[in-house]
Amino acid sequence: MIADDIKTVYNRSKWALVIRGLFGIALGIFILMRPFDSVAALALVIAIWALGDGIVSMVHAFDLRSVAPHWWVMLLTGLVSTLFGIAALYYYPGLSLSFAVIWTALWFITGGVLGAYVAIQERNAHLSWGWTMAFSLVAIAAGVLAIMYPRITLAGLMSLIATFGIIGGVALLIGAGKMQSFQGDVNRAVRNPART
Repeated sequence: MIADDIKTVYNRSKWALVIRGLFGIALGIFILMRPFDSVAALALVIAIWALGDGIVSMVHAFDLRSVAPHWWVMLLTGLVSTLFGIAALYYYPGLSLSFAVIWTALWFITGGVLGAYVAIQERNAHLSWGWTMAFSLVAIAAGVLAIMYPRITLAGLMSLIATFGIIGGVALLIGAGKMQSFQGDVNRAVRNPART
């Protein structure tokens, strides 16, 4: 019975990899073939994600109020997320796409500033710091450019998502293939045990 359960879980895992891999590849190809529809879909996903995340956070905050003294912080973040989601749906797609651009820019700038701080610490410790500072300055410049050129930023984000979908999908399919190969090896070993 345990062997059957393990085999069932193994097969489900293998097929889950196949389905996720095919979905990732299909998503990547769709983004490349229909970039404008993909941008509109991204805006909708951001709005719905914010709305759903906010509602879940507020419900969870009320669940925690008897055990966590600062439950109201989660309630407040959930409220902000919910309000953003509603506003993003109302001002669709502009607000969501602006959020995506600003989030990307802040990610670059924050990473660049932290990297510059690390480079200064490396310099103070008499370690090699030049490359760290160079990459940090590039990240800060990329953040500034992301704000200055939002359309290029969105195109870059969509290209990144498409590339990740295709490469990730192929990797998942390879993993499923390796699982199938391993399963075949195990089946052959069980049918033909080594003679001692």
